[in-house]
Amino acid sequence: MKSHLINIGTYLPEARIDNLKRLEEFDVDEDFIVKKTGVVSVSRKAEDETAVSMCSKAWEQLLAKEPTAGEGVDALIVVTQNPDNNIPHTSAILHGLLELPKNCLTFDISLGCSGFVAALATLNGLISAGTIKRGLIFTCDPYSVVVDEDDKGTALLFGDGAAVALIGDEGEFEIGSFDFGTNGKNGHYLKTVDGRLEMRGNAIFNFAATSVPKSIKTVLDASGLTVEDIDCFALHQGSRYIVETIAKRMKIPLEKAPFVASEYGNVVSSSIPFILEPYLKNRDVNNVVICGFGVGLSWTTSILTRVNK
Repeated sequence: MKSHLINIGTYLPEARIDNLKRLEEFDVDEDFIVKKTGVVSVSRKAEDETAVSMCSKAWEQLLAKEPTAGEGVDALIVVTQNPDNNIPHTSAILHGLLELPKNCLTFDISLGCSGFVAALATLNGLISAGTIKRGLIFTCDPYSVVVDEDDKGTALLFGDGAAVALIGDEGEFEIGSFDFGTNGKNGHYLKTVDGRLEMRGNAIFNFAATSVPKSIKTVLDASGLTVEDIDCFALHQGSRYIVETIAKRMKIPLEKAPFVASEYGNVVSSSIPFILEPYLKNRDVNNVVICGFGVGLSWTTSILTRVNK
């Protein structure tokens, strides 16, 4: 049984921090912000907003487009490394708020930038095995709770946001082959110390620039496709420079590998759903490569193919 991406809902908090007003503070110029990071402003959740409340807002947006999204859901995954509480798990809290059926598997995945595609692989396996028919993937990782606002390497990059994807045995895009991996020996390049995020930016860049092209090629080869056959490469929005470097190394036209996060930043596991949402109804986009990469160091890649072209 094939699994499919049906629809996506997203949510961004209203508050923004303007990075162009922080040039002197961090001793950087405008080119660094616009051309290197690509992030002109970062989104920030309100003090009273939580991972659960942001997921709920994304759910409201999904319901506005897909009123029957909650019917027949038998699995719910939340991807987050910054839950509101460890016990109970965030997915159980959401299950209660959404009033989903009791015969529903719920669990959290503690994974960052590669988390959405990894969760997709998990539901894909359950649907393909006939264990479930419909599932939800919520992504919300408010890194603002661990970002040091005085740290140039993280404060200028990470934003807050949430998304939810509805997955089922029928839908808009069929989910294809997967490739994934982890280089745990270098996981310390992105870590928290005493509750604060630390990142070795150059090491993360080198990891992404070498691992991601190989992973994408593996998925393309398994699917019998080439770069030219792909309409969009939805790459994790680590920074404009990372996205454009991967595109150039693979000879992907930049318009096919968009950097869309300039107004909100790196929203971690939600970055790929944010890219995908506007393409769902765009009939000019039929083959999409999705690739998440980052904390761990980990990567997960897949391909989506429109069913009714």
